[in-house]
Amino acid sequence: MSFTTRPEITGTFGVATSTHWIASAVGMRILEQGGNAFDAAAAMGFVLHVVEPHLNGPLGDMPLLMRKAGDAAPTVICGQGPAPAGATIAHYKAEGLTLVPGSGLLASVVPGAFGAWMLLLRDHGSLPLRAILEPAIHYARHGHPVLPRVAHTIAGLAEFFETEWPTSFATWLPGGKAPAPGSLFANPDLADTWERVLAEAEVAPDRAGQMEAARLAFYEGFIADAIDTYLRDACVMDAAGGRRKGVMTGQDLADWQATYEDPLSVDYHGWTVWKCGAWTQGPTLLQSLRTLSGIDLGAMDLNGAEFVHTVTEAMKLSFADREAYYGDPLHADLPVSTLLSAEYAEARRKLIGATASRAQRPGHIAGLERWAEAAVARAGRDLAAGPGVGAGEPTMAHLTERRGDTVHIDVIDRWGNSVSATPSGGWLQSSPVVPGLGMPLNSRAQMFWLEEGFPTSLAPGRRPRTTLSPSMAEGPDGRQLAFGTPGGDQQDQWQLILFLRLVHGRMNLQQGIDAPLFHTAHFQSSFYPRATKPGHLMAEPAFGEDVLRDLRDRGHEVEVAEPWTVGRLTAAQRDADGLLRAAATPRLMQAYAAGR
Repeated sequence: MSFTTRPEITGTFGVATSTHWIASAVGMRILEQGGNAFDAAAAMGFVLHVVEPHLNGPLGDMPLLMRKAGDAAPTVICGQGPAPAGATIAHYKAEGLTLVPGSGLLASVVPGAFGAWMLLLRDHGSLPLRAILEPAIHYARHGHPVLPRVAHTIAGLAEFFETEWPTSFATWLPGGKAPAPGSLFANPDLADTWERVLAEAEVAPDRAGQMEAARLAFYEGFIADAIDTYLRDACVMDAAGGRRKGVMTGQDLADWQATYEDPLSVDYHGWTVWKCGAWTQGPTLLQSLRTLSGIDLGAMDLNGAEFVHTVTEAMKLSFADREAYYGDPLHADLPVSTLLSAEYAEARRKLIGATASRAQRPGHIAGLERWAEAAVARAGRDLAAGPGVGAGEPTMAHLTERRGDTVHIDVIDRWGNSVSATPSGGWLQSSPVVPGLGMPLNSRAQMFWLEEGFPTSLAPGRRPRTTLSPSMAEGPDGRQLAFGTPGGDQQDQWQLILFLRLVHGRMNLQQGIDAPLFHTAHFQSSFYPRATKPGHLMAEPAFGEDVLRDLRDRGHEVEVAEPWTVGRLTAAQRDADGLLRAAATPRLMQAYAAGR
Protein backbone atom coordinates (compact mmCIF):
# COMPACT_ATOMS: atom_id res chain seq x y z
CA MET A 1 0.00 0.00 0.00
CA SER A 2 1.23 3.48 -0.81
CA PHE A 3 2.04 5.99 1.92
CA THR A 4 -0.80 8.09 3.37
CA THR A 5 -0.52 11.01 5.77
CA ARG A 6 -2.51 9.06 8.35
CA PRO A 7 -4.25 5.70 8.38
CA GLU A 8 -7.70 5.07 7.05
CA ILE A 9 -9.68 4.53 10.27
CA THR A 10 -11.42 1.14 10.41
CA GLY A 11 -13.66 -0.59 12.94
CA THR A 12 -17.09 -2.06 13.54
CA PHE A 13 -18.58 0.10 16.32
CA GLY A 14 -18.77 3.54 14.76
CA VAL A 15 -16.89 6.25 12.84
CA ALA A 16 -17.13 10.03 13.02
CA THR A 17 -15.16 12.42 10.85
CA SER A 18 -15.27 16.20 10.59
CA THR A 19 -13.29 19.34 9.95
CA HIS A 20 -12.16 19.66 13.61
CA TRP A 21 -10.70 16.99 15.85
CA ILE A 22 -12.73 18.06 18.90
CA ALA A 23 -16.00 17.62 17.01
CA SER A 24 -14.95 14.18 15.78
CA ALA A 25 -14.05 13.17 19.35
CA VAL A 26 -17.43 14.43 20.55
CA GLY A 27 -19.16 12.37 17.86
CA MET A 28 -17.44 9.25 19.16
CA ARG A 29 -18.41 10.19 22.73
CA ILE A 30 -22.06 10.29 21.72
CA LEU A 31 -21.77 6.90 20.00
CA GLU A 32 -20.09 5.47 23.11
CA GLN A 33 -23.00 6.76 25.21
CA GLY A 34 -25.37 4.67 23.12
CA GLY A 35 -26.44 7.43 20.76
CA ASN A 36 -26.92 6.81 17.08
CA ALA A 37 -25.40 8.58 14.06
CA PHE A 38 -28.14 11.21 14.13
CA ASP A 39 -27.40 12.12 17.76
CA ALA A 40 -23.65 12.16 17.08
CA ALA A 41 -23.92 14.37 13.99
CA ALA A 42 -26.01 16.95 15.84
CA ALA A 43 -23.64 17.09 18.81
CA MET A 44 -20.75 17.52 16.39
CA GLY A 45 -22.60 20.31 14.62
CA PHE A 46 -23.11 22.32 17.79
CA VAL A 47 -19.47 21.88 18.80
CA LEU A 48 -18.31 23.08 15.38
CA HIS A 49 -20.21 26.35 15.97
CA VAL A 50 -17.91 26.88 18.95
CA VAL A 51 -14.52 25.66 17.72
CA GLU A 52 -14.77 26.85 14.08
CA PRO A 53 -16.75 30.12 14.44
CA HIS A 54 -15.05 31.56 11.35
CA LEU A 55 -16.58 28.72 9.31
CA ASN A 56 -20.10 28.31 10.71
CA GLY A 57 -22.44 29.44 13.44
CA PRO A 58 -25.81 28.69 15.09
CA LEU A 59 -27.60 31.24 12.86
CA GLY A 60 -26.29 29.60 9.69
CA ASP A 61 -27.71 27.06 7.29
CA MET A 62 -27.29 23.39 6.41
CA PRO A 63 -28.35 20.75 3.91
CA LEU A 64 -28.15 17.23 5.36
CA LEU A 65 -28.36 13.73 3.92
CA MET A 66 -29.48 11.02 6.36
CA ARG A 67 -29.84 7.32 5.72
CA LYS A 68 -31.47 4.99 8.18
CA ALA A 69 -30.12 1.46 8.35
CA GLY A 70 -31.93 -0.65 5.79
CA ASP A 71 -33.29 2.25 3.75
CA ALA A 72 -32.81 1.95 0.01
CA ALA A 73 -31.84 5.61 -0.34
CA PRO A 74 -31.03 8.60 1.85
CA THR A 75 -33.42 11.42 2.74
CA VAL A 76 -32.64 15.14 2.52
CA ILE A 77 -33.29 17.52 5.40
CA CYS A 78 -33.41 21.09 4.17
CA GLY A 79 -31.92 23.48 6.70
CA GLN A 80 -31.66 26.29 4.17
CA GLY A 81 -33.84 29.18 5.27
CA PRO A 82 -35.45 31.52 2.71
CA ALA A 83 -35.22 35.24 2.12
CA PRO A 84 -37.26 37.35 4.54
CA ALA A 85 -40.64 38.80 3.59
CA GLY A 86 -39.08 42.24 3.25
CA ALA A 87 -36.27 41.08 0.95
CA THR A 88 -37.45 42.50 -2.35
CA ILE A 89 -35.32 43.55 -5.29
CA ALA A 90 -36.96 46.97 -5.17
CA HIS A 91 -35.90 47.51 -1.55
CA TYR A 92 -32.30 46.44 -2.16
CA LYS A 93 -32.01 48.64 -5.23
CA ALA A 94 -33.46 51.54 -3.25
CA GLU A 95 -30.54 50.99 -0.86
CA GLY A 96 -28.21 51.75 -3.77
CA LEU A 97 -27.21 48.13 -4.36
CA THR A 98 -26.60 46.23 -7.60
CA LEU A 99 -25.40 43.11 -5.79
CA VAL A 100 -26.44 41.68 -2.42
CA PRO A 101 -23.53 42.51 -0.08
CA GLY A 102 -21.31 39.68 1.12
CA SER A 103 -21.75 40.69 4.76
CA GLY A 104 -24.00 42.79 6.93
CA LEU A 105 -27.69 42.72 7.72
CA LEU A 106 -29.18 42.70 4.20
CA ALA A 107 -27.20 39.54 3.45
CA SER A 108 -29.16 37.47 6.01
CA VAL A 109 -31.80 34.85 5.34
CA VAL A 110 -33.79 32.86 7.91
CA PRO A 111 -31.29 30.70 9.87
CA GLY A 112 -32.05 27.08 9.04
CA ALA A 113 -29.39 24.88 10.63
CA PHE A 114 -30.97 24.73 14.10
CA GLY A 115 -34.35 23.71 12.75
CA ALA A 116 -32.74 20.99 10.65
CA TRP A 117 -30.91 19.55 13.65
CA MET A 118 -34.07 19.59 15.76
CA LEU A 119 -36.07 17.83 13.02
CA LEU A 120 -33.37 15.15 12.72
CA LEU A 121 -33.21 14.66 16.50
CA ARG A 122 -36.96 14.69 17.06
CA ASP A 123 -37.69 12.02 14.47
CA HIS A 124 -34.54 9.92 14.44
CA GLY A 125 -32.35 10.61 17.47
CA SER A 126 -32.31 8.60 20.69
CA LEU A 127 -30.67 10.77 23.37
CA PRO A 128 -32.12 13.74 25.29
CA LEU A 129 -31.26 17.25 24.14
CA ARG A 130 -28.94 17.84 27.10
CA ALA A 131 -26.61 15.07 25.92
CA ILE A 132 -26.46 16.73 22.50
CA LEU A 133 -25.81 20.29 23.69
CA GLU A 134 -23.58 19.61 26.72
CA PRO A 135 -20.30 19.31 24.79
CA ALA A 136 -20.91 22.61 22.97
CA ILE A 137 -21.90 24.31 26.22
CA HIS A 138 -18.71 23.00 27.86
CA TYR A 139 -16.42 24.45 25.19
CA ALA A 140 -18.36 27.72 24.99
CA ARG A 141 -18.30 28.12 28.78
CA HIS A 142 -14.83 26.82 29.68
CA GLY A 143 -13.00 27.56 26.48
CA HIS A 144 -11.32 25.65 23.68
CA PRO A 145 -7.86 26.05 22.10
CA VAL A 146 -8.54 28.66 19.46
CA LEU A 147 -7.32 27.76 15.98
CA PRO A 148 -4.58 30.02 14.60
CA ARG A 149 -6.83 30.84 11.64
CA VAL A 150 -9.61 31.98 14.00
CA ALA A 151 -7.20 34.10 16.03
CA HIS A 152 -5.75 35.72 12.90
CA THR A 153 -9.23 36.38 11.48
CA ILE A 154 -10.30 38.13 14.69
CA ALA A 155 -7.07 40.12 14.93
CA GLY A 156 -7.43 41.28 11.33
CA LEU A 157 -10.95 42.52 12.00
CA ALA A 158 -10.31 44.05 15.44
CA GLU A 159 -10.38 47.67 14.29
CA PHE A 160 -13.40 47.10 12.06
CA PHE A 161 -15.31 45.36 14.87
CA GLU A 162 -14.48 48.10 17.35
CA THR A 163 -15.54 50.86 14.97
CA GLU A 164 -18.47 49.27 13.12
CA TRP A 165 -19.67 46.10 14.87
CA PRO A 166 -19.23 46.67 18.65
CA THR A 167 -21.25 43.58 19.63
CA SER A 168 -18.78 41.46 17.67
CA PHE A 169 -15.86 43.29 19.29
CA ALA A 170 -17.21 42.39 22.74
CA THR A 171 -17.69 38.71 21.81
CA TRP A 172 -14.54 38.00 19.80
CA LEU A 173 -12.11 40.34 21.60
CA PRO A 174 -13.00 39.92 25.30
CA GLY A 175 -11.18 42.52 27.35
CA GLY A 176 -10.35 44.35 24.13
CA LYS A 177 -7.70 41.87 22.95
CA ALA A 178 -7.76 39.30 20.16
CA PRO A 179 -7.09 35.75 21.41
CA ALA A 180 -3.60 34.38 20.87
CA PRO A 181 -3.40 31.29 18.64
CA GLY A 182 -3.82 28.17 20.75
CA SER A 183 -5.07 30.05 23.81
CA LEU A 184 -8.30 29.13 25.55
CA PHE A 185 -11.20 31.06 24.11
CA ALA A 186 -14.75 31.06 25.51
CA ASN A 187 -18.11 32.44 24.39
CA PRO A 188 -20.14 32.69 27.60
CA ASP A 189 -23.11 34.38 25.92
CA LEU A 190 -23.47 31.39 23.60
CA ALA A 191 -23.25 29.00 26.57
CA ASP A 192 -25.99 31.01 28.31
CA THR A 193 -28.15 30.86 25.18
CA TRP A 194 -27.96 27.07 24.97
CA GLU A 195 -28.53 26.70 28.72
CA ARG A 196 -31.72 28.74 28.41
CA VAL A 197 -32.84 26.66 25.41
CA LEU A 198 -32.28 23.53 27.51
CA ALA A 199 -34.19 24.95 30.48
CA GLU A 200 -37.18 25.68 28.28
CA ALA A 201 -36.94 22.36 26.42
CA GLU A 202 -36.65 20.16 29.50
CA VAL A 203 -40.10 21.21 30.68
CA ALA A 204 -41.42 18.93 27.93
CA PRO A 205 -42.48 15.44 29.09
CA ASP A 206 -40.57 13.41 26.48
CA ARG A 207 -37.52 13.54 24.19
CA ALA A 208 -39.44 14.46 21.03
CA GLY A 209 -41.22 17.19 22.95
CA GLN A 210 -37.86 18.58 24.04
CA MET A 211 -36.75 19.01 20.45
CA GLU A 212 -39.99 20.76 19.53
CA ALA A 213 -39.78 23.02 22.59
CA ALA A 214 -36.18 23.90 21.68
CA ARG A 215 -37.26 24.70 18.13
CA LEU A 216 -39.99 26.99 19.44
CA ALA A 217 -37.54 28.76 21.76
CA PHE A 218 -35.35 29.42 18.74
CA TYR A 219 -37.89 30.37 16.06
CA GLU A 220 -40.76 31.81 18.11
CA GLY A 221 -39.26 32.44 21.54
CA PHE A 222 -36.40 34.37 23.09
CA ILE A 223 -33.88 33.86 20.26
CA ALA A 224 -36.29 35.10 17.59
CA ASP A 225 -37.25 37.98 19.90
CA ALA A 226 -33.61 38.99 20.35
CA ILE A 227 -33.03 38.95 16.59
CA ASP A 228 -36.22 40.92 15.94
CA THR A 229 -35.37 43.54 18.57
CA TYR A 230 -31.82 43.98 17.30
CA LEU A 231 -32.77 44.29 13.64
CA ARG A 232 -35.42 46.95 14.27
CA ASP A 233 -32.76 49.58 14.91
CA ALA A 234 -29.36 48.19 13.90
CA CYS A 235 -27.73 49.93 10.93
CA VAL A 236 -24.26 48.55 10.22
CA MET A 237 -21.45 48.59 7.67
CA ASP A 238 -21.57 45.84 5.05
CA ALA A 239 -19.33 44.51 2.28
CA ALA A 240 -20.71 47.07 -0.20
CA GLY A 241 -19.27 49.85 1.95
CA GLY A 242 -22.46 51.35 3.35
CA ARG A 243 -24.33 51.30 6.65
CA ARG A 244 -27.69 49.64 6.09
CA LYS A 245 -30.54 48.18 8.12
CA GLY A 246 -31.75 44.63 7.67
CA VAL A 247 -35.25 43.48 6.72
CA MET A 248 -35.63 40.22 8.66
CA THR A 249 -38.12 40.04 11.52
CA GLY A 250 -39.08 37.54 14.18
CA GLN A 251 -42.11 36.67 12.07
CA ASP A 252 -39.83 35.46 9.28
CA LEU A 253 -38.33 32.94 11.70
CA ALA A 254 -41.74 31.88 13.02
CA ASP A 255 -43.04 31.25 9.49
CA TRP A 256 -40.30 28.73 8.57
CA GLN A 257 -39.67 25.07 9.41
CA ALA A 258 -37.09 22.56 8.20
CA THR A 259 -38.45 19.96 5.79
CA TYR A 260 -37.74 16.53 4.35
CA GLU A 261 -37.11 16.09 0.63
CA ASP A 262 -36.17 13.29 -1.73
CA PRO A 263 -32.61 13.45 -3.07
CA LEU A 264 -31.59 13.50 -6.71
CA SER A 265 -29.44 10.65 -8.03
CA VAL A 266 -27.60 9.21 -11.01
CA ASP A 267 -25.89 5.88 -11.64
CA TYR A 268 -22.20 5.74 -12.52
CA HIS A 269 -20.22 2.54 -13.22
CA GLY A 270 -22.53 0.51 -10.98
CA TRP A 271 -22.62 3.14 -8.23
CA THR A 272 -25.61 5.25 -7.25
CA VAL A 273 -24.77 8.79 -6.12
CA TRP A 274 -27.24 11.01 -4.21
CA LYS A 275 -27.26 14.78 -3.83
CA CYS A 276 -29.64 17.44 -2.55
CA GLY A 277 -31.87 19.35 -4.97
CA ALA A 278 -31.13 22.27 -7.27
CA TRP A 279 -31.51 24.75 -4.39
CA THR A 280 -27.93 23.56 -3.80
CA GLN A 281 -25.12 23.20 -6.34
CA GLY A 282 -25.19 19.43 -5.67
CA PRO A 283 -26.65 18.43 -9.04
CA THR A 284 -23.47 19.73 -10.72
CA LEU A 285 -21.69 16.65 -9.43
CA LEU A 286 -24.40 14.43 -10.87
CA GLN A 287 -24.24 16.26 -14.19
CA SER A 288 -20.47 15.90 -14.28
CA LEU A 289 -20.76 12.16 -13.68
CA ARG A 290 -23.27 11.87 -16.51
CA THR A 291 -20.96 13.82 -18.84
CA LEU A 292 -17.91 11.75 -17.88
CA SER A 293 -19.71 8.40 -18.05
CA GLY A 294 -18.99 8.13 -21.77
CA ILE A 295 -15.25 8.72 -21.33
CA ASP A 296 -12.80 6.00 -20.28
CA LEU A 297 -11.37 7.67 -17.18
CA GLY A 298 -10.21 4.29 -15.93
CA ALA A 299 -7.61 4.20 -18.71
CA MET A 300 -6.13 7.51 -17.58
CA ASP A 301 -3.48 8.32 -14.98
CA LEU A 302 -5.68 9.77 -12.22
CA ASN A 303 -2.89 12.20 -11.35
CA GLY A 304 -2.15 13.00 -15.00
CA ALA A 305 -2.87 15.98 -17.22
CA GLU A 306 -5.44 14.21 -19.38
CA PHE A 307 -7.56 13.34 -16.32
CA VAL A 308 -7.28 16.85 -14.84
CA HIS A 309 -8.12 18.48 -18.16
CA THR A 310 -11.07 16.21 -18.94
CA VAL A 311 -12.64 16.54 -15.48
CA THR A 312 -12.09 20.29 -15.41
CA GLU A 313 -13.79 20.79 -18.76
CA ALA A 314 -16.74 18.65 -17.67
CA MET A 315 -17.08 20.66 -14.47
CA LYS A 316 -17.07 23.95 -16.40
CA LEU A 317 -20.08 22.75 -18.36
CA SER A 318 -21.96 21.60 -15.26
CA PHE A 319 -21.33 24.86 -13.42
CA ALA A 320 -22.42 26.90 -16.43
CA ASP A 321 -25.75 25.09 -16.13
CA ARG A 322 -25.78 25.82 -12.41
CA GLU A 323 -25.63 29.52 -13.16
CA ALA A 324 -28.42 29.36 -15.74
CA TYR A 325 -30.86 26.76 -14.45
CA TYR A 326 -30.51 26.12 -10.69
CA GLY A 327 -32.56 27.77 -7.96
CA ASP A 328 -35.41 27.06 -5.55
CA PRO A 329 -37.66 24.46 -7.27
CA LEU A 330 -40.55 25.63 -5.09
CA HIS A 331 -40.40 29.02 -6.84
CA ALA A 332 -39.41 28.13 -10.42
CA ASP A 333 -40.00 25.26 -12.83
CA LEU A 334 -36.43 23.97 -13.17
CA PRO A 335 -35.32 21.61 -15.99
CA VAL A 336 -33.63 19.16 -13.61
CA SER A 337 -34.77 15.99 -15.38
CA THR A 338 -33.33 17.31 -18.65
CA LEU A 339 -30.05 18.34 -17.03
CA LEU A 340 -29.59 14.87 -15.52
CA SER A 341 -30.60 12.92 -18.61
CA ALA A 342 -28.22 10.72 -20.57
CA GLU A 343 -29.26 12.44 -23.81
CA TYR A 344 -28.35 15.88 -22.50
CA ALA A 345 -25.02 14.56 -21.17
CA GLU A 346 -24.16 13.10 -24.55
CA ALA A 347 -24.52 16.52 -26.17
CA ARG A 348 -22.47 18.16 -23.43
CA ARG A 349 -19.72 15.54 -23.68
CA LYS A 350 -19.10 16.51 -27.31
CA LEU A 351 -18.10 20.02 -26.14
CA ILE A 352 -15.03 18.75 -24.28
CA GLY A 353 -12.13 19.55 -26.59
CA ALA A 354 -8.39 19.14 -26.56
CA THR A 355 -7.81 22.62 -25.12
CA ALA A 356 -9.24 24.59 -22.21
CA SER A 357 -12.45 26.46 -22.91
CA ARG A 358 -12.66 30.11 -21.88
CA ALA A 359 -16.37 30.45 -22.64
CA GLN A 360 -19.35 30.15 -20.33
CA ARG A 361 -21.43 27.46 -22.05
CA PRO A 362 -24.77 26.63 -20.44
CA GLY A 363 -26.69 24.05 -22.44
CA HIS A 364 -29.57 24.95 -24.72
CA ILE A 365 -32.97 24.14 -23.24
CA ALA A 366 -35.96 25.17 -25.34
CA GLY A 367 -38.01 27.93 -23.78
CA LEU A 368 -35.30 28.89 -21.28
CA GLU A 369 -32.94 30.71 -23.63
CA ARG A 370 -33.30 33.93 -21.63
CA TRP A 371 -31.97 32.22 -18.49
CA ALA A 372 -28.89 30.98 -20.33
CA GLU A 373 -28.25 34.29 -22.09
CA ALA A 374 -28.50 36.19 -18.81
CA ALA A 375 -26.06 33.81 -17.09
CA VAL A 376 -23.49 34.33 -19.85
CA ALA A 377 -23.99 38.11 -19.76
CA ARG A 378 -23.57 38.28 -15.97
CA ALA A 379 -20.36 36.31 -16.14
CA GLY A 380 -18.95 38.83 -18.60
CA ARG A 381 -19.46 41.82 -16.32
CA ASP A 382 -16.72 43.51 -14.34
CA LEU A 383 -18.09 43.03 -10.84
CA ALA A 384 -15.93 44.94 -8.37
CA ALA A 385 -16.00 44.59 -4.59
CA GLY A 386 -16.87 47.50 -2.38
CA PRO A 387 -14.60 48.74 0.41
CA GLY A 388 -16.35 46.86 3.22
CA VAL A 389 -15.43 43.59 4.88
CA GLY A 390 -16.01 40.51 2.74
CA ALA A 391 -17.64 37.31 3.89
CA GLY A 392 -17.52 34.91 0.99
CA GLU A 393 -16.74 31.21 0.99
CA PRO A 394 -13.51 30.98 -1.04
CA THR A 395 -11.17 28.19 -1.97
CA MET A 396 -9.10 27.09 0.99
CA ALA A 397 -5.90 27.71 -0.98
CA HIS A 398 -4.59 31.27 -0.69
CA LEU A 399 -7.44 31.87 1.74
CA THR A 400 -7.86 35.45 2.78
CA GLU A 401 -8.15 35.38 6.55
CA ARG A 402 -11.22 37.61 6.56
CA ARG A 403 -13.42 35.27 4.56
CA GLY A 404 -15.64 32.54 5.89
CA ASP A 405 -15.90 28.98 4.75
CA THR A 406 -17.79 25.92 5.95
CA VAL A 407 -17.52 22.71 7.99
CA HIS A 408 -18.46 19.13 7.21
CA ILE A 409 -19.59 16.06 9.19
CA ASP A 410 -19.82 12.36 8.27
CA VAL A 411 -20.99 9.73 10.78
CA ILE A 412 -21.90 6.04 10.55
CA ASP A 413 -22.97 4.05 13.61
CA ARG A 414 -22.81 0.32 14.37
CA TRP A 415 -26.37 -0.21 13.17
CA GLY A 416 -25.65 1.28 9.75
CA ASN A 417 -27.34 4.67 10.17
CA SER A 418 -25.39 7.41 8.40
CA VAL A 419 -25.28 11.21 8.09
CA SER A 420 -23.51 13.59 5.74
CA ALA A 421 -24.02 17.26 6.64
CA THR A 422 -22.45 20.55 5.56
CA PRO A 423 -23.23 23.34 8.04
CA SER A 424 -22.14 26.87 7.22
CA GLY A 425 -23.05 30.53 7.50
CA GLY A 426 -23.25 32.73 10.56
CA TRP A 427 -19.49 33.24 10.46
CA LEU A 428 -17.93 35.64 12.93
CA GLN A 429 -17.04 37.86 9.95
CA SER A 430 -20.43 37.67 8.22
CA SER A 431 -22.57 39.89 10.42
CA PRO A 432 -22.54 41.50 13.88
CA VAL A 433 -23.22 39.33 16.90
CA VAL A 434 -26.84 39.59 18.02
CA PRO A 435 -26.72 41.19 21.50
CA GLY A 436 -26.97 38.65 24.29
CA LEU A 437 -26.93 35.57 22.07
CA GLY A 438 -23.23 35.19 21.28
CA MET A 439 -23.96 34.41 17.63
CA PRO A 440 -23.96 36.43 14.37
CA LEU A 441 -26.45 36.23 11.53
CA ASN A 442 -25.67 34.55 8.20
CA SER A 443 -24.93 36.09 4.80
CA ARG A 444 -26.39 33.47 2.42
CA ALA A 445 -28.56 36.03 0.58
CA GLN A 446 -25.46 37.02 -1.40
CA MET A 447 -26.30 34.03 -3.65
CA PHE A 448 -29.26 35.99 -5.06
CA TRP A 449 -29.27 38.33 -8.07
CA LEU A 450 -31.01 41.70 -8.00
CA GLU A 451 -32.63 41.15 -11.40
CA GLU A 452 -36.19 39.93 -11.90
CA GLY A 453 -37.26 36.79 -13.70
CA PHE A 454 -34.60 34.17 -12.91
CA PRO A 455 -34.49 31.14 -10.59
CA THR A 456 -31.90 32.92 -8.43
CA SER A 457 -33.60 36.34 -8.36
CA LEU A 458 -34.07 37.69 -4.85
CA ALA A 459 -37.67 37.13 -3.72
CA PRO A 460 -39.42 36.83 -0.33
CA GLY A 461 -39.70 33.21 0.79
CA ARG A 462 -37.27 31.92 -1.84
CA ARG A 463 -34.27 29.81 -0.85
CA PRO A 464 -30.89 31.05 -2.09
CA ARG A 465 -29.09 28.59 -4.36
CA THR A 466 -26.50 27.50 -1.84
CA THR A 467 -23.04 26.04 -2.44
CA LEU A 468 -23.48 23.66 0.51
CA SER A 469 -23.50 20.11 -0.80
CA PRO A 470 -23.16 16.85 1.20
CA SER A 471 -22.95 13.54 -0.68
CA MET A 472 -23.87 9.88 -0.32
CA ALA A 473 -23.21 6.95 -2.64
CA GLU A 474 -23.59 3.17 -2.79
CA GLY A 475 -21.30 0.86 -4.72
CA PRO A 476 -22.12 -2.25 -6.72
CA ASP A 477 -20.66 -4.34 -3.89
CA GLY A 478 -23.05 -2.77 -1.35
CA ARG A 479 -20.62 -0.38 0.30
CA GLN A 480 -22.28 2.83 1.50
CA LEU A 481 -20.39 6.11 1.38
CA ALA A 482 -20.94 9.50 3.05
CA PHE A 483 -18.59 12.32 2.10
CA GLY A 484 -18.22 16.06 1.67
CA THR A 485 -16.09 19.14 2.14
CA PRO A 486 -16.15 22.86 2.84
CA GLY A 487 -14.98 25.13 0.04
CA GLY A 488 -17.82 27.15 -1.51
CA ASP A 489 -17.84 26.70 -5.26
CA GLN A 490 -15.12 24.06 -4.92
CA GLN A 491 -17.24 21.60 -2.89
CA ASP A 492 -18.63 19.65 -5.83
CA GLN A 493 -15.31 19.82 -7.63
CA TRP A 494 -13.22 18.24 -4.88
CA GLN A 495 -15.95 15.70 -4.09
CA LEU A 496 -16.18 14.68 -7.74
CA ILE A 497 -12.42 14.16 -7.93
CA LEU A 498 -12.42 12.06 -4.75
CA PHE A 499 -15.32 9.94 -5.95
CA LEU A 500 -13.72 9.31 -9.36
CA ARG A 501 -10.50 8.20 -7.68
CA LEU A 502 -12.38 5.84 -5.38
CA VAL A 503 -14.23 4.31 -8.34
CA HIS A 504 -11.48 4.20 -10.97
CA GLY A 505 -8.35 4.14 -8.82
CA ARG A 506 -9.60 1.66 -6.24
CA MET A 507 -8.00 3.81 -3.57
CA ASN A 508 -9.02 3.64 0.05
CA LEU A 509 -10.61 6.75 1.56
CA GLN A 510 -7.40 8.25 2.92
CA GLN A 511 -5.49 7.62 -0.31
CA GLY A 512 -8.23 9.32 -2.29
CA ILE A 513 -8.23 12.34 0.02
CA ASP A 514 -4.44 12.63 0.17
CA ALA A 515 -4.00 12.56 -3.61
CA PRO A 516 -3.29 15.98 -5.18
CA LEU A 517 -6.35 18.11 -5.86
CA PHE A 518 -7.38 20.78 -8.33
CA HIS A 519 -10.33 23.04 -9.12
CA THR A 520 -11.37 25.85 -11.43
CA ALA A 521 -12.76 29.34 -10.78
CA HIS A 522 -13.63 29.68 -14.47
CA PHE A 523 -17.36 30.14 -13.82
CA GLN A 524 -19.29 32.76 -11.86
CA SER A 525 -18.50 32.81 -8.17
CA SER A 526 -21.45 32.31 -5.84
CA PHE A 527 -19.99 34.86 -3.42
CA TYR A 528 -19.76 38.61 -3.43
CA PRO A 529 -18.48 40.21 -5.62
CA ARG A 530 -19.40 37.30 -7.96
CA ALA A 531 -16.20 37.28 -10.07
CA THR A 532 -15.16 34.94 -12.89
CA LYS A 533 -11.68 33.77 -13.94
CA PRO A 534 -12.00 32.35 -17.46
CA GLY A 535 -9.68 29.42 -18.06
CA HIS A 536 -8.48 29.34 -14.44
CA LEU A 537 -7.17 26.10 -12.96
CA MET A 538 -5.67 25.81 -9.49
CA ALA A 539 -3.60 22.70 -8.83
CA GLU A 540 -1.43 21.46 -6.01
CA PRO A 541 2.31 21.24 -6.79
CA ALA A 542 2.28 17.51 -6.00
CA PHE A 543 1.04 16.90 -9.55
CA GLY A 544 4.61 17.63 -10.67
CA GLU A 545 6.09 20.09 -13.14
CA ASP A 546 5.48 17.89 -16.18
CA VAL A 547 1.73 17.67 -15.52
CA LEU A 548 1.44 21.39 -14.76
CA ARG A 549 3.34 22.24 -17.96
CA ASP A 550 1.09 19.91 -19.98
CA LEU A 551 -1.98 21.64 -18.55
CA ARG A 552 -0.60 25.06 -19.51
CA ASP A 553 0.07 23.73 -23.01
CA ARG A 554 -3.62 22.75 -23.18
CA GLY A 555 -4.56 26.37 -22.55
CA HIS A 556 -5.34 26.32 -18.81
CA GLU A 557 -4.41 29.37 -16.73
CA VAL A 558 -2.65 27.28 -14.10
CA GLU A 559 -2.31 28.72 -10.62
CA VAL A 560 -0.05 26.55 -8.48
CA ALA A 561 -1.31 26.35 -4.92
CA GLU A 562 0.84 26.17 -1.85
CA PRO A 563 1.57 22.51 -0.96
CA TRP A 564 -1.25 20.73 0.85
CA THR A 565 -3.75 23.59 0.71
CA VAL A 566 -6.52 22.51 -1.70
CA GLY A 567 -9.55 20.67 -0.32
CA ARG A 568 -10.91 19.79 3.12
CA LEU A 569 -12.55 16.46 2.33
CA THR A 570 -13.82 13.96 4.87
CA ALA A 571 -15.47 10.61 4.19
CA ALA A 572 -16.99 7.61 5.97
CA GLN A 573 -17.94 4.22 4.55
CA ARG A 574 -19.76 1.08 5.60
CA ASP A 575 -18.82 -2.09 3.72
CA ALA A 576 -21.45 -4.73 3.00
CA ASP A 577 -20.02 -6.93 5.78
CA GLY A 578 -20.36 -4.13 8.37
CA LEU A 579 -16.73 -2.97 8.39
CA LEU A 580 -16.63 0.79 8.92
CA ARG A 581 -14.04 3.16 7.46
CA ALA A 582 -13.33 6.88 7.80
CA ALA A 583 -10.77 9.44 6.70
CA ALA A 584 -10.11 13.19 6.86
CA THR A 585 -7.86 15.58 5.03
CA PRO A 586 -4.49 16.48 6.54
CA ARG A 587 -4.73 19.90 4.87
CA LEU A 588 -4.88 22.83 7.34
CA MET A 589 -4.12 20.33 10.13
CA GLN A 590 -7.47 20.38 11.92
CA ALA A 591 -9.78 17.79 10.33
CA TYR A 592 -9.74 14.30 11.86
CA ALA A 593 -11.49 10.97 11.64
CA ALA A 594 -12.20 8.83 14.70
CA GLY A 595 -13.60 5.34 15.04
CA ARG A 596 -13.22 1.88 16.48
